[in-house]
Amino acid sequence: MGEFLFFDTADLRDEEIALSLKRTAEEDPVRQLVPAYYFDILHAKTGERMGECDLRVGSGYNIYYAGNIGYRVFERFQGHHYAGHACRLLFRLAQRHGMEEVLVTCKTDNIASARICEWAGMAHLGIILLPEDNPMYAQGYREIHRFVWRIRR
Repeated sequence: MGEFLFFDTADLRDEEIALSLKRTAEEDPVRQLVPAYYFDILHAKTGERMGECDLRVGSGYNIYYAGNIGYRVFERFQGHHYAGHACRLLFRLAQRHGMEEVLVTCKTDNIASARICEWAGMAHLGIILLPEDNPMYAQGYREIHRFVWRIRR
């Protein structure tokens, strides 16, 4: 398999936020990890750091449960759809990589995250059970929501 090509991400911004690339991570087949981008979520006008997000490019066992996108908005910035804006920007990056769909998962008690997925235009695929070897299972969770954004070509 050839070397993974990371794309320029300087254009990942909208009227509300800008994504600032912190680092990338190469694929790790031994740990079943796909290539990934890690970003800070910045306020588009002030540049203030408001949270973090990441895009994991590809599919597989870990993506089925963890999803392709992760996000966290700091408490004082919550309630403004910043994570939803980040997801929409990450959809563009996923499309550049030829992905046909982007999965996002969240714990069933994380109502805010489920609303972010809906606000960003994702479809709810349902609730799935976690296998006993999943790290979230060890934390006491037994099921998660799965959402998908399908890329239109």
